[in-house]
Amino acid sequence: MSPDHPVDEAMTARAVIDADGLLVEWNAGAERLLGHSAAEVLGRPAADLLADAGADGAGAPDRDRWDGVVTLRRRDGGTLPVWVLAHRLRCPKEGPDRWLVVTPLDPDGTRKHDDSLDDVSLLDSPCAIVIYDDRLRVHSVNSVMAEVLGLPAENVRGLRAHEMTGMALGNDLEGRLHHVLTTGRGTAVRTYVPVGGDRTLSWLARMAPIRDTLGRVRGVSVAAHDFTEQHQAQKRLQLVNEASVRIGTTLDVTTTAQELADICVPALADFVSVDLLDPAEHGELPEGRPVAPIGLRRTAHRIIDGGGVVVVKPGQLDHYPATSPQADALLAGHTIVASDATGDLDQWLSWDPQRADRIKEYGIHTSMSVPIQARGTTLGVAVLSRFANPQAFSPDDVLLAEEVTARAAVCIDNARRYSRERETALALQRSLLPRSLPRTAALEAASRYLPAARSGVGGDWFDVIPLSGMRVAMVVGDVVGHGIQASATMGRLRTAVRTLADIDLAPDELLTHLDDLVVRLSEEAGTDGVSGEVGATCLYAVYDPVSRRCTLARAGHPSPVMVPPGGGPVEIDLPAGPPLGLGGLPFESAEVELREGTVLALYTDGLIETRERDIDASHALLCQALAASSHSLDETCDRVLHTLLPPGGAADDVALLVARTQGLPASRVATWDIPSDPALVAPIRKQVVEQIERWNLTEATFTAELVVSELVTNAIRYGMHPIRLRLIHDATTLICEVSDTSHTAPHLRRAKTYDEGGRGLLLVAQLTQRWGSRHTADGKTIWAEIGLLGEA
Repeated sequence: MSPDHPVDEAMTARAVIDADGLLVEWNAGAERLLGHSAAEVLGRPAADLLADAGADGAGAPDRDRWDGVVTLRRRDGGTLPVWVLAHRLRCPKEGPDRWLVVTPLDPDGTRKHDDSLDDVSLLDSPCAIVIYDDRLRVHSVNSVMAEVLGLPAENVRGLRAHEMTGMALGNDLEGRLHHVLTTGRGTAVRTYVPVGGDRTLSWLARMAPIRDTLGRVRGVSVAAHDFTEQHQAQKRLQLVNEASVRIGTTLDVTTTAQELADICVPALADFVSVDLLDPAEHGELPEGRPVAPIGLRRTAHRIIDGGGVVVVKPGQLDHYPATSPQADALLAGHTIVASDATGDLDQWLSWDPQRADRIKEYGIHTSMSVPIQARGTTLGVAVLSRFANPQAFSPDDVLLAEEVTARAAVCIDNARRYSRERETALALQRSLLPRSLPRTAALEAASRYLPAARSGVGGDWFDVIPLSGMRVAMVVGDVVGHGIQASATMGRLRTAVRTLADIDLAPDELLTHLDDLVVRLSEEAGTDGVSGEVGATCLYAVYDPVSRRCTLARAGHPSPVMVPPGGGPVEIDLPAGPPLGLGGLPFESAEVELREGTVLALYTDGLIETRERDIDASHALLCQALAASSHSLDETCDRVLHTLLPPGGAADDVALLVARTQGLPASRVATWDIPSDPALVAPIRKQVVEQIERWNLTEATFTAELVVSELVTNAIRYGMHPIRLRLIHDATTLICEVSDTSHTAPHLRRAKTYDEGGRGLLLVAQLTQRWGSRHTADGKTIWAEIGLLGEA
């Protein structure tokens, strides 16, 4: 407002009427118009001022705005026909509405005529234009603005912005007009204005100062452009962009379906349900269009008030007949809009009275069924309904719903495919991993495998492999990558490790052979002469319960942690070794002594590598979890995983193997040095029989005597001195071992009819559970295992 022209309340007659029809406000302009003072009329019924109370316009209108001519009573007893404009004033809180009634009072008679405001060129513009004078009262409007306002151009002259619009927005506009008037600088403003009753329009208004010939600001012109369609298009585009960001944040079908429902409420609908077809066998959806009745499983839904109870609960399977919106859309293959106005819902609701009651309760008047389709496959249907929004779905709403649903369909299909591939890979992984760990005299063990929470099943594996001489091998490995390919590679490596362990290779030699295999797998995985990207890490350890020593070697894998009895956790210092697949680089092994009852923890890097903390912190937590005393190794595994892994699961898959060592008492081992004279085999055989009787293993005496006789005779005849015989037994097995310094290993052959020899090893193979040979640093050892009937 110009400081030279303060607000003159007498230029507009203004009154406010409450919900009971009583006058609660009365300004100086109203007193000037009718002669009644505020003290005389406040608190009285407004109808007392009407000379034509029974005419049209008396009483509260049904609309938010009303204008017309009414005849009012003056204080002097006369009557006066007056054009008035009435606006409903809605209470911001839950209170009764009031009415603002205004009329301008001869604006031209209160000021000098200003030619600078009578610019006809402005009023001839195709834009909606209103010109305000230096008191910020309407000087003139063009025909376009009068049409937009729905008010006669000659009647609004002299009104202020908030008197013409009747909204709080008018006060904001008047503030901006005042800024242009006092600074002389134009501005642009976007407004969203309810006009012409229930309509809401979006406007872009340009405010510019009007100057006289001396450059003085005499008023403000407002040119308004209706950009309602552009604004609606912008909102639709914004919703599509928001959908591309918010939908598909995870590879979970249920979460993705819920994101679709959340994005559509309340922007597009008041209630949204997402129902998906159940996959058939092997996770595949049925081909072609479905046939009614159609079974759909409720995957997600969202209602605007958040507290409504729906008929179908999440996860529930429901069948929809051909008359339902869900089935109609799926059978037709395109979006179908149904409303109660056309009676499209009547047939379906007659079939389902429970839904009919719920729809009547909420007042749902229109619904839109959009098929969820991706890559030529029908996944399900999204149903959008309105009850709070009184408007029916427009063609633009249909296009928007189809666009958002199409984006969600791709994400749902990706999640479905990922889930199916993950389940397949997990099934393959579990089939390749040991279902149970073998019980051995060397150690007891427990294990855990957890697939990655988000990146899928990987190539982590573990194994416990019984070896000859009561020894046992422990292995943990990790194949680079995730998915079925990584699981398949893991299976090949695990099989290779078992095969190499069966021939009793030393840990460093086994890793060398395994490295060669990974190199070959990389070459097979490559194309056009370029090697593929197959890599792995591995830790291999062999524990001997007789010597209580453990030999270990690793290939780019984390070192194990041991917890000796009565001591704290310690990381075993091992040569690092290169990862498998580099080729040509050596591996080194280390040997440590493990007291009986020592706990060993072998694991993959997914256990300790996380974005939330560094490796040292994770290693400290691992040691802390292992230090807690527990007689159960399963409890130890669970405690380790609970301590180190986040609640949502690890980013990489995790393999954990925990073992507690056991020693074989010296009383269960007997050793003899064998002389080179074959004639002394009989006394040795006699000593073996005596030892077996002392062990109370008489049921194995005959077989052990024959096996010892054959193995010792072969060692004397074909081996090199010194020669040593060792017997070892536990509750179920008696082992005979003969060692010499020759590196030539025997092999089983078929003897001919008249051959004098060649049947010894065949006899050993038939009498024992298994037999074999292993190379040592000093030569070789031939061994055979004899099964026992019971515990000694």
